[in-house]
Amino acid sequence: MNAAHSLDAVSRHARTIHGVWADDVAAGDWVVVRTRNSVYTLAVLGGGRFQVAGGWFAAHQAESEPVGLQGCTWGGHAILTRMVAAPGMCIEFDNGVRTTRVREVRLIRGGPAAIPH
Repeated sequence: MNAAHSLDAVSRHARTIHGVWADDVAAGDWVVVRTRNSVYTLAVLGGGRFQVAGGWFAAHQAESEPVGLQGCTWGGHAILTRMVAAPGMCIEFDNGVRTTRVREVRLIRGGPAAIPH
């Protein structure tokens, strides 16, 4: 398979992924993600920023620092930049953290009053 066919296949498959996309979330929402090794809670701050608790962030006392998402990968270099989380994929944060494979994702609707300060 040549690179063009691989990229075409990834592009076609991306449209069928059932997960939480950036366009699905608003400030005050929460995304709860269970990976192979951890549970993460992402509080949506807006503007592509999240307050993340659990997993690596808890282990490294980094839960108070807002982070952005690079997107999600299947473990390689092809990244879906508008994907927040989807089963079978790994989340990549803009601080260099990459999760283990996501097993379950849940979007919980909130509102502006639900954003932690």
